Amino acid sequence: MNMREQIEAAAARYPDQRSAIMPALLIAQKEHGHLPGPVLEEVADILGVERVWVYELATFYTLFHTEPVGLFHLQLCDNLSCMLRRSEDLLRHLETVLGIEKGGTTPDGLFTLSTVECLGACEMAPVMQVGDDYHGDLDIARIDALVDRLRAAAGQATGAELAAAGPPGE
Repeated sequence: MNMREQIEAAAARYPDQRSAIMPALLIAQKEHGHLPGPVLEEVADILGVERVWVYELATFYTLFHTEPVGLFHLQLCDNLSCMLRRSEDLLRHLETVLGIEKGGTTPDGLFTLSTVECLGACEMAPVMQVGDDYHGDLDIARIDALVDRLRAAAGQATGAELAAAGPPGE
């Protein structure tokens, strides 16, 4: 099923097409890797909703990316619970280990590093989301082990998967 068909099928589950915007954005992002302007417009056109409604959701929620991200998007919580448990130190460490600043992507396209306001997992603070997975009770050693596992996983990824993630900006 192509993207249009998937979005139409998802939208059929909702009485109001506006309610289908988030599922449609998830489908589009899975297809394209991120959500540039033309993709947002296409989603709005498929659903028959105002383009601004689609844009508002795509730019509000941290799970949507309007710019390319690395194969592994590291999203470190920087809200109060995580901050009190030293997430700022973890951010500085990640910036050093990856050689990028917050908001950046490694030159090889493997990692994008972001902070997010809250992941809703304060009991695991400090916490970081990588893709759909949460990693909690983090410290420097756990961060290093996670980065090593992700690098190893990338080494096992197929060329097509790495090409789909692409270098940033393409």
